[in-house]
Amino acid sequence: MKLANPFLTAGYVGPDYFCDRKQEAEELIRNLDNDRNTTLISPRRYGKTGLIQQVLHLLSKRRGVKTVYVDLYPTRSLPDFARALAVALADSVESPADKVFKAVSAFARGSRPTMTFDELTGRPKFSFDITAANAQASLETILEYLQSRKGHTVVAIDEFQQIAEYPEKGVEALLRSKIQFMHNVGFVFSGSRLHMMAEMFHSPKRPFFHSTASMSLGVIDRQEYFRFAASFFRKAGRILTEETFRAAYDRFEGITWYVQSVMKALYASEVARPTEIDVAEAVASLVAENAMNYGFILSKCTPGAVELLRAVAAERVVPEPMSAEFGRRHGLRAASSVRFALDTLLNDELLYKRDDGYVVYDRLFAEWLRT
Repeated sequence: MKLANPFLTAGYVGPDYFCDRKQEAEELIRNLDNDRNTTLISPRRYGKTGLIQQVLHLLSKRRGVKTVYVDLYPTRSLPDFARALAVALADSVESPADKVFKAVSAFARGSRPTMTFDELTGRPKFSFDITAANAQASLETILEYLQSRKGHTVVAIDEFQQIAEYPEKGVEALLRSKIQFMHNVGFVFSGSRLHMMAEMFHSPKRPFFHSTASMSLGVIDRQEYFRFAASFFRKAGRILTEETFRAAYDRFEGITWYVQSVMKALYASEVARPTEIDVAEAVASLVAENAMNYGFILSKCTPGAVELLRAVAAERVVPEPMSAEFGRRHGLRAASSVRFALDTLLNDELLYKRDDGYVVYDRLFAEWLRT
């Protein structure tokens, strides 16, 4: 599949449009090959989902290996989880439709699957009647089906930390009790809320304590990323200089989604040899596209939270937001008000704490706050 614009900011098309991550992909595959379920943790927009999809793509080329990907971010309850997993599993079964329906019927007993057909692809689509009353039984049936499948299955569960917020109790314990015996099924548990994922997999009080290998995801090496990006410009008869690429990469600290977004804009502009000025214009355009949303977010914040957001954005990284010196520099309110605002912004994922301090989670939002 050839894309009009090769710089993806959503989804996965194939290895031709995936940059590097060879070491991370090899490590993840090696873990799965050696019966080691893996926890992959990184903030959003670092390319975590892309890496998972790349690994699943590589594994799907092997004889006898089936892959399943499910995103739990939109789920809010155990029935949601069971439905999402059932749909993902149905999507993983190859056509023809009668084969799909037979497989779905095997793991969807009691949830009354309904089959329709996609108008564009002709592939069958399923919905499942999974309620609070039959959610646990449905989930157990799905896991039992996975265990009974011939060959090896790899299941990647994205934004896994969502299950910790379900109203139902004991979901973690239920999953752990089943998964520990599923030696023909490999699991990847990925998440972007670092403190929640760390608590789930590293606290002795939690069911998944030390049950997986752990991986974190950093940024792509700048030189590797430049070669990847420049190759697409070169194929189009254009030039991307290292200086121009560095301006985009450094501005967003190499975070994949933002770099991809700027490259996408530069490629779409059809400028023969984009410069650092073009990078600045692309960033300004991206900020402007999101200005209404950012204004809405700010309107929902307390005055103290707005002040703290602007102060953190101004300094980019703040090691000690509770310090008196930081408060004086930005005219912040009393320490108790700053603490309340900080906790709220962290909980709402508007601020993010990393090793060197606190930053505004959405880097384009930070750009908008500085204007």
